Amino acid sequence: MIGDILPPEVAVEEAFGDLPHAMLFPAEEAVIANAVDKRRMEFATARACARAALAKLGVPAVPIVPGLRGAPQWPPGVVGSITHCAGYRASAVARDRDVITIGLDAEPHDELPAGVLGAVACRGEQARLTALGATRPDVCWDRMLFCAKEAVYKAWFPLTRRWLNFEDAWVDIDPGNQTFTARLLVDGPVVNGAVLTGFRGRWLVRDGLMVTTIVIPRGPAKNGVEH
Repeated sequence: MIGDILPPEVAVEEAFGDLPHAMLFPAEEAVIANAVDKRRMEFATARACARAALAKLGVPAVPIVPGLRGAPQWPPGVVGSITHCAGYRASAVARDRDVITIGLDAEPHDELPAGVLGAVACRGEQARLTALGATRPDVCWDRMLFCAKEAVYKAWFPLTRRWLNFEDAWVDIDPGNQTFTARLLVDGPVVNGAVLTGFRGRWLVRDGLMVTTIVIPRGPAKNGVEH
């Protein structure tokens, strides 16, 4: 599913349920030594997806342990992202000679819990969601905004090693092209020879799930906003 909105230079693997026999390296076992079974299965399946995606690049199986703020630590020469939600796990990876960063997120296609939207979206974004809902009531746009901002953070963090709050990026969703644009409201890093001012991403809703992706390829920046 998520591969449908990723470019060909990105390798992806996904699972629509946990893999009961997914194996972990000792370093990964140590990370979840005290985790409940649900968390352990989720973690192991996501790592199995990551290693399957790496294999498509010709990269041998390695431990993928969380680093600073839980970001996956990829082998040298590789960039990637992992996402998981109820009933879905996925990972996407690419060679760093082709891609600078990847951000993925997956969410159930359902409305956000009460009270969450106010912490995720500013008034302007909320007004935009209301307009989207009036024309396309078949999509849970509040959850889509959350999903897009999660992908933004996952693409941002490997570039900066800095936290990005929900209010630090303004997201506008295009329902026709199934894309979104995130405008950074904080100073961005230099990427592809220009200061990063935002991201462009893609989204998809299918089979009770929604997924969002951001990929920045290596190459000249376009007005500081990266695909």
